[in-house]
Amino acid sequence: MIWMAACLSLIAGMEPEPPESAVLMVVVGEPGEEQYEKMFVEWAGRWRDAAEKGGVRSIAIGLPESKSSDRDDRDLLTETLASLEEKTPETLWIVMIGHGTFDGKKAKFNLRGPDITATELAAQLEPLSCRMAIVNCASASAPFVNRLSGPNRVVVSATKSGSQYNFARFGGYLSQMIGDVSADLDKDGQTSLLEAWLAAAKQTQEYYDSKSQLATEHSILDDNGDGKGTPADFFRGIHLVKTSQDDTLPDGTFANQFILVPGEDQFVLSDELRRQRDQLERQLAQLRQQKDKYSEIEYLHQLEKILVPLAEIYRKVEELAPSQPETDDPS
Repeated sequence: MIWMAACLSLIAGMEPEPPESAVLMVVVGEPGEEQYEKMFVEWAGRWRDAAEKGGVRSIAIGLPESKSSDRDDRDLLTETLASLEEKTPETLWIVMIGHGTFDGKKAKFNLRGPDITATELAAQLEPLSCRMAIVNCASASAPFVNRLSGPNRVVVSATKSGSQYNFARFGGYLSQMIGDVSADLDKDGQTSLLEAWLAAAKQTQEYYDSKSQLATEHSILDDNGDGKGTPADFFRGIHLVKTSQDDTLPDGTFANQFILVPGEDQFVLSDELRRQRDQLERQLAQLRQQKDKYSEIEYLHQLEKILVPLAEIYRKVEELAPSQPETDDPS
């Protein structure tokens, strides 16, 4: 009895394990042809390599080594998402690589075995309250944006409509850019999902231009929850050239805070400081959206209320960052 009481006391005093910072789930669909299977495996490998580099746990569904002889990939996807309800990560990346279809009513992602519709996936994601990036690299994927859009989510599709049903090359370019600092537009030493998406969309268009063909895919991104999505050519750098007529936060702000391979300073930034920084950056984007509503003096006052604490966060980062060893002056 004494031993049991001691065990119960120990269990009662144990703190629950903190959630994982991030998890990457790569879902590879039915390729249909051998040439596509090779492409999809390569694209998936790039995402997983980037996750490993960023210290993020990755889960693969549909890859040759992850196939189950007696299980459909849709069941595996459903069970994997359900398992994350028990211990939800702070950030979940879902990357869908493959083909898609749209019959005018239902958009589907083609899996080995039964396909999954946008509505079915939305229902499975509903219990997960974490920040989420859902990237559908398939053809006819645009309806997924409207169905999956919501607060605390970034949704990317390879196409701007369900009628763009030809094979989509966008996913290959995005898989290259997600961990490539050459796509770092704001020069902060890391590539965000927004930056990788902008680079991949540009490269996709350049592919069709090089072939003197009309592009059959135009990627869109939604991260303000309105379900509309914005094309890449609405941006200059990481900022939208066109602004909405209401007070809705412009697309792109939240996506620019999703980093799969952090820069060195980001490893120093604690989860709490990151959350504070992200919130301040969203407030800054919102303020810029509403600039015309303020007098110049009031706008500058509101700007100061955001920039001062933001600068304080970056000061803390510099203090916590490991100091660089001094080198001898070569002169």
